[in-house]
Amino acid sequence: MTSGGPTGPWRRFRALRLLLPLVAIAAALALFLGIGLVISFGGFGGFGGGGGVNGPCDATLGPGGSTADGAGAITSAEALSADQRQNATVIIGVAKGMGLPPKAWMIGLATAMQESGLRNLGYGDRDSLGVFQQRPSQGWGSPEEVTDPTHAATMFFQHLVAVPGWQQLPLTVAAQTVQRSAFPDAYARWEGLAAQLVRTLADVADPTGCGPGAVDLPDGVVRGAIQFALAAVGKPYVWGATGPDAYDCSGLMLRAFQTAGIFLPRVSREQYGAGGHLPARDAQPGDLLFLATDRTDPATIHHVMLYLGNDMVVEAPQPGTPVHTRALNWNDPELVPLATRPGTAPNPA
Repeated sequence: MTSGGPTGPWRRFRALRLLLPLVAIAAALALFLGIGLVISFGGFGGFGGGGGVNGPCDATLGPGGSTADGAGAITSAEALSADQRQNATVIIGVAKGMGLPPKAWMIGLATAMQESGLRNLGYGDRDSLGVFQQRPSQGWGSPEEVTDPTHAATMFFQHLVAVPGWQQLPLTVAAQTVQRSAFPDAYARWEGLAAQLVRTLADVADPTGCGPGAVDLPDGVVRGAIQFALAAVGKPYVWGATGPDAYDCSGLMLRAFQTAGIFLPRVSREQYGAGGHLPARDAQPGDLLFLATDRTDPATIHHVMLYLGNDMVVEAPQPGTPVHTRALNWNDPELVPLATRPGTAPNPA
């Protein structure tokens, strides 16, 4: 994808005989009672509206794809090469110098990740060059200028802020309006990683400007969903099952929240988009966490879990393993960096 021109205007358990082992029931109940304390003091006070989210705090699903080879190699801030880190730092620095908020920094970083893999390329589609793959023939500057990351970032942000209402647009829409890419939804896959880079490189705790990431769920909804999921501990995993005798991962989430009055889509990839987003490490009891083959691309999500608090989740994981609780590995390479708070909309940016 290329910058077309400076125009103004983003994863079998054999059937249990009859009854769950008493120890499993006792453990689940004990865990739930403990979770109740977390919820009571966790501040679940506000009420969220239903439905999906299309606001500035949402990480929109996208198919990925890139014109620059190697862009998909970026998997975390720690994986950046020295040159990639320097380019990311330049992009953030230019935006800060222009007085732009962290949302703009994220848009710039996600765009550069998609276009060049945060590399200052001396080649590209047609005459596209540099970290943003800008085209000299379309008025972005001379070849020397567009391969200067500072100039390229300045030009990108100048055209971003010229987009009416850019701060209210989803990241991928804002980036596409500037870039005019052949893959308009592709920037979305980099939103979570862009937020991570802003937090890591610029020490900004809330780069999206969405506060905790989504309005809180009512206490009764959280308790109801967690209670239902814990009551299913020990039931077998069956692919495509939605209860009451067996579940798959998204089937368990579907029924747990249905009993609490929130209606989720059927599959995990769609459940990711069924609420406000927040950094996974900021998840509270009742939030959904996800695994994906490519953690930067929500389109590759294959598993969903219900967060219980205290680094614990309840899940229907896979054939041969029943519904259970377990400790969450926050360093799991497949853990999607954004959690979903079901049925809520994000706080205003």
